[in-house]
Amino acid sequence: MTSEKDIIQSSEGQGRVFDAPSGHWVYRALPAWLWPYAQLARWDRPIGWWLLLWPCWWSVALASSAGAKVGDSVWSIIPSPWHLALLLIGAVAMRGAGCTYNDLADQDIDNQVARTRSRPLPSGQVTRKQAKIFIALQALVGLLVLIQFNGFTILLSIASLVIVAIYPFMKRFTNWPQLVLGLAFSWGALVGWAAHFGAPATLKDFLPPLLLYAGSILWVIGYDTIYAHQDKEDDALVGVGSTARLFGSRTREALMVLYGGALVLFLWAFAMAEVPMPAVAGLLAAGAHMYRQIMVLDIDDPAQCLRLFHSNKVVGWLIFAGLVLGALWTVVKPFF
Repeated sequence: MTSEKDIIQSSEGQGRVFDAPSGHWVYRALPAWLWPYAQLARWDRPIGWWLLLWPCWWSVALASSAGAKVGDSVWSIIPSPWHLALLLIGAVAMRGAGCTYNDLADQDIDNQVARTRSRPLPSGQVTRKQAKIFIALQALVGLLVLIQFNGFTILLSIASLVIVAIYPFMKRFTNWPQLVLGLAFSWGALVGWAAHFGAPATLKDFLPPLLLYAGSILWVIGYDTIYAHQDKEDDALVGVGSTARLFGSRTREALMVLYGGALVLFLWAFAMAEVPMPAVAGLLAAGAHMYRQIMVLDIDDPAQCLRLFHSNKVVGWLIFAGLVLGALWTVVKPFF
């Protein structure tokens, strides 16, 4: 007999959302009445908070390894575990709040798209009032995280809410909603640096995270274009825009420009921050992974598009590991 967690959710019954795995811990560990809230926050699809987290962690690692040299202590050149933990909690909470907000804004559109019709709001598993209360609770967690940082970081983080607020509506007016998503999802590239150094004395002092931010924006546009190819036919019917629809058969060429530009900006950020040279190895490995994504991409295979989108978590790990291990090289170098 098919269990409830193996059924795709609809207005006729509860189950999992279309693009969530049936074996996920959400459906095994949580009581069924909590499933709709986990689905609103995308706890059953954690790739989103990973992708939101990576620019934050890159920025903290970039800041801590900036100017690292032989003789520095280990604890002075590796990212603060406290900051990493706070940013992780904040990414999960604010990604969840943002997704809940997006679902409220997109309820009518989601009901017309096959992949999103099973979400809690269009399938009637939660009310709009319940979703709004859930946003407030997640935002409260985000606020508790935020006040652990310095004043400049708090103000900088609050400024990002303007971008978050307008993002769900961009696809109604432009084929570039992925650009606005990039502006929002990359904001952590500024926040991590600010958490480490505080307010910059000059614009030049803030140039490394700005370059990291710009590169991350291109990366986000790239991977979300791949993701958007899953919905391009439904998007065309509904009348919403995306870079997947804009680039069409030229997506591979567009990704070359986007991913290539991201890598150049990341390398420039590394150079401006004067991170140890071995950190570039992680960037080269990430570049190889991005290139593979482009070469194997089949824009007419939704399942493959989803897999390639998910694989960008590997890009995040490679760049982060490169920064951390590159900094640690300055500690172990004297022994070789």
